[in-house]
Amino acid sequence: MPQHPVAPLPAPRVLTRPIAMELLTADTAVRIDATVGYDSRDPHALSIAFHLLGEDPVVWRVDRQMILTGSLQPTGDGDVRLRPASDGGLILRLGPVGQHAAVRCDQGAIGRFVRDTFALVPQGTEERHLDWGPLLASLRR
Repeated sequence: MPQHPVAPLPAPRVLTRPIAMELLTADTAVRIDATVGYDSRDPHALSIAFHLLGEDPVVWRVDRQMILTGSLQPTGDGDVRLRPASDGGLILRLGPVGQHAAVRCDQGAIGRFVRDTFALVPQGTEERHLDWGPLLASLRR
C-alpha cells in the first residue's frame, strides 16, 4: 500500500486564562476559581478546570462552538448544557439530570477566550491540527 505524504502538524499552541465562576445553589451563588484552557492538539474543545477544595481540579471538556451558541440560545445534550442568563452571564449545566452542577460565568470573558482560540486555530482548519497517526496505526494492527 503506497504511503501518501502527510503535511507536518503545526506547532502546538496552548492558551490558558483564569476565570471567575459561580456555583449556583438553590439559596446562593458561591464564587469558585476556574481556569479555561485550549490546546490546538484538541482543536474543537476547551477545558474548564474548577479549583475546588481538593488538590486536583475538576476538569470538564466543552466544545468551543457550543460556548458561542450557548451565549445566544440554549444548547447542548446529555451531561453538558448551556444557556444565556438574563444578566449577561452564561449558565453551564454539567452532569446528568438530577446530579448536575449549575455554574455561571461572565459571557463576555469566556466569549473573548473562545475568540482568542479561533485566532490560534481558525474555524474550519481544526483537522490540520489533529495527529491522525496513532489512530491509523491502531487500525493497521
